[in-house]
Amino acid sequence: MKNIVYLIIVCFLCVSCGDFLKEYSKDLTYASSCKDLDEVMIGNGYMKSDATSSLSSSLISQSTLYYPWLFVMDDDVEEFATGVYKVTSEGPLTLMRPFYGWQKKPFQTIKGVLYDDPCWKKLYEHIGYLNVILSEIKEFSHEPEEDRNRITGEAEFLRGAYYYLLVNMYAKPYVKATASSDMGVPLNITEKIEDKYFSRESVETIYKQIVKDLKNAVDHLAGIQQATIYRVNETAARILLSRVYLYMGEWELAEVESEKAIQAGCPLWDLNGVDMTDNGSESTGNLKQQYMISATSPEVLFTQGMNVMNLLMYDGTNVGRFKASDELLQLYSKYSGEGITDLRMTGYFSVSRKKSDCYFSRKTSVLAKDIKAFDAFVIRSAEAYLNKAEAQAMQGKSEAIQTLKTLLENRFENGEIPTSIDGLQGENLVRFIREERRRELCFECHRWFDLRRYAVCEKYPEKKEVRHALYAPATVSNGMGVYEGEYVLKPYGEDAAWLMPIPDYEITYNKGEMKQNDEREERGIQ
Repeated sequence: MKNIVYLIIVCFLCVSCGDFLKEYSKDLTYASSCKDLDEVMIGNGYMKSDATSSLSSSLISQSTLYYPWLFVMDDDVEEFATGVYKVTSEGPLTLMRPFYGWQKKPFQTIKGVLYDDPCWKKLYEHIGYLNVILSEIKEFSHEPEEDRNRITGEAEFLRGAYYYLLVNMYAKPYVKATASSDMGVPLNITEKIEDKYFSRESVETIYKQIVKDLKNAVDHLAGIQQATIYRVNETAARILLSRVYLYMGEWELAEVESEKAIQAGCPLWDLNGVDMTDNGSESTGNLKQQYMISATSPEVLFTQGMNVMNLLMYDGTNVGRFKASDELLQLYSKYSGEGITDLRMTGYFSVSRKKSDCYFSRKTSVLAKDIKAFDAFVIRSAEAYLNKAEAQAMQGKSEAIQTLKTLLENRFENGEIPTSIDGLQGENLVRFIREERRRELCFECHRWFDLRRYAVCEKYPEKKEVRHALYAPATVSNGMGVYEGEYVLKPYGEDAAWLMPIPDYEITYNKGEMKQNDEREERGIQ
């Protein structure tokens, strides 16, 4: 007899402004099969994707915008202003400047309008749905085991992934010696409504749950072939698990998981012979046709969310937006003196038609109709090799060089790799791998988290100050922006802005149980 489960989808953890336990009644679903649960997961467990999302004040309410600010806080971006425009207009520079400048109240517009952090709400809302799915799937023991395993594995992966994002945005990076006392984020893994105020679990507790979810996801997804890159598979789950182990300093475990991912299938795209050059203009639509982050890329294993960089970086007149930083771009020409050409310079970037030395990230198409993969959350094969190489190097293994070469042969012209890599060892090798990670994974939501974890790395700590230049609008239509100064973010440990503030509505509602991060300083232009 068919088991009809009256499933009230409730997102009860941190999903409503000030109401930690407020029920969401918009999705009342009768689940009578795994197929029904699958539909709930597609609609509410996975991130919502929309290639036509716009970056405007509507980011406050848009369900398809996910943490665009993470892409403007690191050292890979700079402001780029051209022409005359209103500083208070709803362009990317204006809306993102409070984050770009690490302001005390980042969710306050230049106009002084405060709004609620939408990212916190959306991620916890997803988690609420996933908790219900993981509870209700047990009711369908009569359904095919593969269907149950797939749905369970996908839900476990997504929950682990969302807690990974939350703890790395709103809490301190993982440090083994202090993780048990460092404040993480609220944790809820039950579908039941608990009549209580919530507090923040420790960073250690959150990471344990992330690892548990991802390990379970790997087991449940084992042997399951997904028909699309929009549904997570075992290989992608292993890569994220290996990344989490890197963050925890569990080098041996990170190496094991990344190697298993590689063995399962992590194809690399040889950029030799691939035409990724920008051969047209955005206005005519005559653009390069091959992109690293696309539905046809052999390296994209899983993707969801939104395309952030196209909203932040684009050509135009009378507009303020962002470009790739000079510091990042210089890394791609680092070995040009040796006659070595890094193919990623033309493959991952396009030059501005307004200024020939300004470049935009172009790992995806700028045409909405062609956007089939998303940089807000993408897992690529290349990361498996970088994770493995870093884990090996941190263990003092010389095999890290060969692991890295496997990737680099597909990134440099004619496979000619810098000869200096062969003599690297210890900290020098680790720094080379970190630099290569920056070149390869730029604008894929890695750099901000990487800067934080490098700063607390016990064996080879690497802290840095980040400087962001500011530009005023030009005085004439075709002119360049006027340099005004810069914001400075002091190294991790000396500046509270390396953590996003917990939303004020959660602090208020939970009546002292929820503790805020250290207060950010008022930051002016230097």
